[in-house]
Amino acid sequence: MKKRLLTLALALVMALSLAACGGNGGGSQPAGDSQPAGDTQPAGASGSSGASGSVYYLNFKPEQDGDWQELAKLYTQETGVEVKVQTAASGQYETTLMSEIAKTNAPTLFQVNGPVGLKNWRDYCYDLNGSAVAGELSSQDFALMDGSEMPGIAYVIETYGLIYNKALLEQAGYTADDIKSFADLKKVAEDITARKDELGFSAFTSAGMDGSSDWRFKTHLANLPIYFEYEADGIGDTEAIKGTYLDNYRQIWDLYINNCTCAPTLLSAKTGDDSVAEFVTEQAVFYQNGTWAYGDVADLGDENLGMLPIYIGVGDEAKQGLCTGTENFWCVNKNAKPEDIQATLDFMYWCVTSDTGLEYMCSADHMGFVIPFKGNLESTNTLVNIANEYVANGTTSIKWCFPTMPSEEWKNVLGSALTAYAADQTDANWETVRAAFVDNWAAEKANPTLVG
Repeated sequence: MKKRLLTLALALVMALSLAACGGNGGGSQPAGDSQPAGDTQPAGASGSSGASGSVYYLNFKPEQDGDWQELAKLYTQETGVEVKVQTAASGQYETTLMSEIAKTNAPTLFQVNGPVGLKNWRDYCYDLNGSAVAGELSSQDFALMDGSEMPGIAYVIETYGLIYNKALLEQAGYTADDIKSFADLKKVAEDITARKDELGFSAFTSAGMDGSSDWRFKTHLANLPIYFEYEADGIGDTEAIKGTYLDNYRQIWDLYINNCTCAPTLLSAKTGDDSVAEFVTEQAVFYQNGTWAYGDVADLGDENLGMLPIYIGVGDEAKQGLCTGTENFWCVNKNAKPEDIQATLDFMYWCVTSDTGLEYMCSADHMGFVIPFKGNLESTNTLVNIANEYVANGTTSIKWCFPTMPSEEWKNVLGSALTAYAADQTDANWETVRAAFVDNWAAEKANPTLVG
């Protein structure tokens, strides 16, 4: 077994992140201080209490579907307990959950993205206080609390930024040491674009706005202006975003779409697969994505992979780190049969404590997660190790504040506005982006259409 390790500094980052961005409602009780509500008892130390029930996991992450299917089969072989895994299509988790939760055989294990997502599903969430899996958390800051109850627990910590090809960057005459700010990134990207025909590659992969890719920009990139506004105002959420840093959002978006592998007018049809293909075939230097994408880009070789912060021209950029956090919290359906609740608790515990479960969750050959549990394995994912180096070097990680976004509808409206602006980059079209960001934030916070 690989050495078990959870970077203490990364845990501290997550603790601060969940506190600042609404991940912890306060009043939490340490695992073991109370028993879950109802007759069901937490799984024992073995992770298997001979439960007669079954498990139905509605998985959020399409890229991990194959690993979850395999892990379910291995658990069934070991314990005899049936585990069904269904994976929602990208961008369709909430609508899929709404459909599935109404069925007789509803999911026993599902997830929410944080405090905002919890609002839709709070009445379905079993109190995980006292459960064996909650007892395995490396810090109680990874518990999603609602008063004294624990309706959810984080199961993965992730990081994103600008993944880059070191060899291509060097061919262009630069290294990561030349990029310490937005101004630096702009200089390098525009120089690569000016010499695109000579070099044979572009600065950025296509900023695809197809549903398989747009989340990178309407959610992950949009996190940056939200984070800096929250930091400036000393808040962790708001009913009325001001859009203080939308000019900065515009300049990084402009940089992406005007220095990529295709014309901005074509971005509406570009997919996530297109972006991956462009990066691994060395058509572009930079690719915005996260540690979860390691399996997609590993063929370039670990020695060629790097990751930079997403600079937008705000704050002390010399000390800026990567974007680190989570929007993945496991919840157990309290309306399931007691034996199914127990079987689900046992399965969760096994996933984060058994050799097989840890291998599948943490190994780069499988899901490649950093998990917020005591058994977390030292990663073989190069991008995870790069993220840990940033934290160890004392940079300030950008917290994941996008779980406070009002709704999935808010993201979709913003995505549509970004796509329209990319095709016709006028001030009037950017005003539509501003309205989607600011005005629609207030409207959706007051009356969310669909939380996501």
